Amino acid sequence: METVNLKINNIPVEVPKGYTILQAAKQANIEIPTLCYLKDINCIGACRVCMVEAKQNGRPMRGLIAACVYPAEEGMEVFTNTPAVIKSRKTTIELLLSTHQKKCLSCVRNNHCELQKLALEYGVDEDRFASEDMTYEIDEQSPYIIRNNNKCVQCMRCVAACKNVQTVSVIGAIKRGYQVHVGSPFDKSLNDSPCVGCGQCIVSCPVGALTEKSDEERVWDAINDPEKVVMFFTAPSIKATLGECFDLPIGTNVEGKMPAAIRRLGEGVKAFNMDFTADLTIMEEANELIQRITTGGTLPMFTSCCPGWVKFVEHYYPDFIPNLSTCKSPQAMFGAVLKGYYAQKTGIDPNKMFVVSVIPCTAKKFECTRPQLRSGDGDYDDVDVALTTRELARMIKRAHIDFADLQDEDYDLPFDKASGGGVIFGATGGVLEAALRTAARTLDGEFKKVDFEEVRGPEAIREVTYEVAGIQVKVAVTSGLGNARKLLEKIKAGEADYQMVEIMACPGGCINGGGQPLQSDSVRNYMDYKALRSKALYDQDLASEFRCSDESPVIKMIYDEYFEAPGKEKSHKYLHTSYVPRGNKMT
Repeated sequence: METVNLKINNIPVEVPKGYTILQAAKQANIEIPTLCYLKDINCIGACRVCMVEAKQNGRPMRGLIAACVYPAEEGMEVFTNTPAVIKSRKTTIELLLSTHQKKCLSCVRNNHCELQKLALEYGVDEDRFASEDMTYEIDEQSPYIIRNNNKCVQCMRCVAACKNVQTVSVIGAIKRGYQVHVGSPFDKSLNDSPCVGCGQCIVSCPVGALTEKSDEERVWDAINDPEKVVMFFTAPSIKATLGECFDLPIGTNVEGKMPAAIRRLGEGVKAFNMDFTADLTIMEEANELIQRITTGGTLPMFTSCCPGWVKFVEHYYPDFIPNLSTCKSPQAMFGAVLKGYYAQKTGIDPNKMFVVSVIPCTAKKFECTRPQLRSGDGDYDDVDVALTTRELARMIKRAHIDFADLQDEDYDLPFDKASGGGVIFGATGGVLEAALRTAARTLDGEFKKVDFEEVRGPEAIREVTYEVAGIQVKVAVTSGLGNARKLLEKIKAGEADYQMVEIMACPGGCINGGGQPLQSDSVRNYMDYKALRSKALYDQDLASEFRCSDESPVIKMIYDEYFEAPGKEKSHKYLHTSYVPRGNKMT
């Protein structure tokens, strides 16, 4: 490998040729501040916060250069903290603040804002530059995202995430010069666009310009309503991420602390384990896969537990709707179980139930509103509110619960236990692996393989073939809608032949969902936090008493008492759904 040698702050550094100054500095443990840069997503040198001084062959280079885009060169000398550099960065931050709505105390990103952090580090005067009064209307029409351009710093990270990673491109730069801003075509609301609600724009934003639409007050109102019975359930990935909101190390498993915290939010609040309906999804999905394979059904069968992915198909690939599994997502299944089976078992009126899911995702806020997911006979949604990981963390903090010091508690009965197959739903490849575990055992009772490591990993698209009961089962896994588009085009062109495909809208799966804890740029750019979060799930799976969904005693109970068997009439009524084609143009 060809390398170059340079000095950064007089420290010799040898790096591969093609490295930028920013990458070379990190290798020398020297951090250069950035704002618009986001590894693998956005590298455009627009914000000018990463400016440095440099010499080449002993001669000063003309002006300051942007470390995020300028290549490291042989013999170069770089200086990251000279008076000229400090002055430049400070002025740049002050100019950004001149057009930034500085309502920090009431901002959801307070103390977790990259601009705020830089302003503090450089001791800026936030009012040094006066600005014209340019107020943008806040877009809060969608059920999942609020866009406030008054806080936007035009780093274009959200645009890059939407265009380059997700290939949806429903936002971009509008107008020019001083009037440029980020928006949807024709300055329409995001709700009028073919946005899939994945929330990757939110986790890419360094400030408070993009946030999830909060449902916290609705939940507090329900908790304080004596007529309501409030029931929470937490998605598989939350156990691996919620701790980050309370300064616990990335990848800390806090499964026991979650029900303890939720119960302390209010009297009578119940906390259930959504890993159970992840298992339930697998039971129905594995049965559906076997039926499609053995009866000549539509193949490949696509997983349907990710609402962002489902909405992507409805908007952009409606011809593939028949390929989607008819199984509801674990969130939707749990709502149906609570307002069906549990209501019948306990005698609680479904209209008095207030069902709250805690999810890693913003698209599930939209999913709650889908009329196809109403399985009961009354005028109610099966799931009333979907809270992101961040929203639950804010509620816990508002209740002054010392989360980190909570003793572990079990989930409420009867939905307290699940298999390791349900746990790994939160990582890319986990749904397919869990389905393979149960489908293989169903087809071949002697099948021993439990860990399908081949479908795990960071590769963009993973393709594997297994032989089960004499049948060649070809599968594929991908995450991120840009990768999904490549895979769909491959299938469309007849270049791939699969029986089952797992697709998650967010890169890395649910552990990197649009509702997960926001990490600093230093973590996002230089730490494999997705792998740490996934490891927590796989570790729990490995230690689980039951590894396959069909082994779970709760699954056996629900079929014995209510659904009879996967694929039966009652299962279809409560656990399966349908989809609708949607336009992919602005409405």
